Amino acid sequence: MTAAPAVRPPRLRPGDRVAVVAPSGPLVPERLDRGLDVLRGWDLDPVPAPHVRGTHATLGYLAATDEERAHDLQAAWCDPSVKAVFAARGGYGAQRMVDLLDWDALRAAAPKPLIGFSDVTVLHEAFAVRAGVATLHGPAVAGEVFLKDDATRAHLWRTLFAPETVRTLAAPSARPLVPGRARGVTLGGCLTMLATELGAPRARPGAAGGLLLLEDVGEPPYRIDRALTQLLRAGWLDGVAGIALGSWARCGPYDRVREVLLDRLGGLGVPVAEECGFGHGDTALTVPLGVPAELDATAGTLVLETTATV
Repeated sequence: MTAAPAVRPPRLRPGDRVAVVAPSGPLVPERLDRGLDVLRGWDLDPVPAPHVRGTHATLGYLAATDEERAHDLQAAWCDPSVKAVFAARGGYGAQRMVDLLDWDALRAAAPKPLIGFSDVTVLHEAFAVRAGVATLHGPAVAGEVFLKDDATRAHLWRTLFAPETVRTLAAPSARPLVPGRARGVTLGGCLTMLATELGAPRARPGAAGGLLLLEDVGEPPYRIDRALTQLLRAGWLDGVAGIALGSWARCGPYDRVREVLLDRLGGLGVPVAEECGFGHGDTALTVPLGVPAELDATAGTLVLETTATV
């Protein structure tokens, strides 16, 4: 299956009701309160999901039970009064609940922006493959970067409310790892989650024809090597059109990480841009997934051929 454009959700408007869910790990309540205040400052009406402040009774790395987290996401997506769904944070747990969702009901509901990153990569992939909906690889509203960085918040706001103003994504740090230009449909996210999705039910069979986004956090170079090698051995990267690399926070000295990225990706014969400004870094661009775009690795730009929302 070649990556294909997805259905884009409507843009947000002042006064819209939005939901905040915790599909993975538990969060810091004070950070959630601050994130909700930011959304209210955008003239949105944020509604925390019933279990967004929870912690699993025995598995403390989960926000709630798998069934409860799935119910929160499903209820938010299928509620016609909710115009967007924000992930409060990542962590771990989306893989445990994604197959508990009623995908017939999710497909029948009107599309809306789904915003998150890291572990939410599992949901981005599922909504792309199972529902054909474009999503947003963007900051978590109870995350440290969203709360402390003005540029991160501003870029997400523009993507949601004025998407025509963010058709070109260009981080000051972006530069070519492998120069060249390529066109394709955006996909991807957290490297570890993409690698561990291999073989899962209804998982994307490969990135053919796509512009692949990759980033990660807290993974030393040998584990980045292992995840990339797994994707290569599985043929998942066969036919990829180009690759944009984001942040590799707490993954070790970047020179070491860069050596691995060049070793594993440089032989694909496609353009690769590095340090493109999305992911777990100090500032994070919001990148639409499921939309056609052109990657100019030489210039360090990703130009969207359509807006992220309509």
